[in-house]
Amino acid sequence: MAKKVKVTLTKSTIGATPKQKKIVEAMGLRKMHQSVELQDNEMTRGAVQKVCHLVTLEEL
Repeated sequence: MAKKVKVTLTKSTIGATPKQKKIVEAMGLRKMHQSVELQDNEMTRGAVQKVCHLVTLEEL
């Protein structure tokens, strides 16, 4: 079974750059404190690294 990670939007994207806003939306996060479960792969880790100041990551 593939590993998953839980990504939660903890800070607002109001002051973020347009590229960071698109990354957050592409991960499926729309509202504050919303969480999504994503596959733990290089693409997900790279996206989280770009917006690490806005999200929290929890390994499942």
